Amino acid sequence: MCRSCTAVAVIIVVTAAAGCSSSRTNSASDTQQGAASDLNGPPQAGSASGRCRDLPSGDDLKKWLRAAPGVEGEAGGLFSGQMEWASIVNRQGELCATAVATDDPASAWPGSQAISKAKAYTANAYSTDGMPLSTARLYTLTQPGHSLWGVADPNPFRAECLAAPNDMTSTNGKICGGSIAFGGGVPLYKGKTRVGALGVSGDTACADHEIAKRIRHLAQLDPEKGEFADDIIYTSADGPSPFAHPLCANTWRNGQKLGDEANATLY
Repeated sequence: MCRSCTAVAVIIVVTAAAGCSSSRTNSASDTQQGAASDLNGPPQAGSASGRCRDLPSGDDLKKWLRAAPGVEGEAGGLFSGQMEWASIVNRQGELCATAVATDDPASAWPGSQAISKAKAYTANAYSTDGMPLSTARLYTLTQPGHSLWGVADPNPFRAECLAAPNDMTSTNGKICGGSIAFGGGVPLYKGKTRVGALGVSGDTACADHEIAKRIRHLAQLDPEKGEFADDIIYTSADGPSPFAHPLCANTWRNGQKLGDEANATLY
């Protein structure tokens, strides 16, 4: 009698276990479109480290700031991208590194130090593991009458993060915030994981984007879909888009001159 009870109990346990296994196999995370291929694909989103120690250093940034204007053609702008500041934040939005292309930090625009930090924060804050969003692509969306108007209000740049040019690294480890909706900020990736972001400032917003894009590529931190996945969009070249950015003075993209910012009139 006891052996019979034991056999029944074993059957119940095995059946229950099979049922649980079947339930897991048929869960939404396993059956949704693309899930089967993802299970056998590269490392999943969130698997790469997003810590400062695993991201480029200030010395790396300075080296690439000086190299970037000379790769992939003319960068355009006022200075051909040769007077730039650059900052990196990690996945949590904490500042990791800041550098400037010039020997004397104060000889580049001092105000661009804070802007580069805010661009890095913005690009990280509004990109996901699956969708990179450069700050250049936020321009139209954040104009009056568009869907993200006012998005900058919740994330102002912290006043205590302002620093003299020679004291640029004093903000390392801090979340300084800031929301910038013009070119120069790009998210950084390792495989499918957003590990942080890079902000560049010190020229026109269009040239800033060109230099940021080049540095990201030199650092081998492009999005999974490549270095142009979140490239700057101009309606004169690409047609209407909610992600469009206006032309700047002496605008170049990927080695091609596209035009100039419109002249002001009536004042």
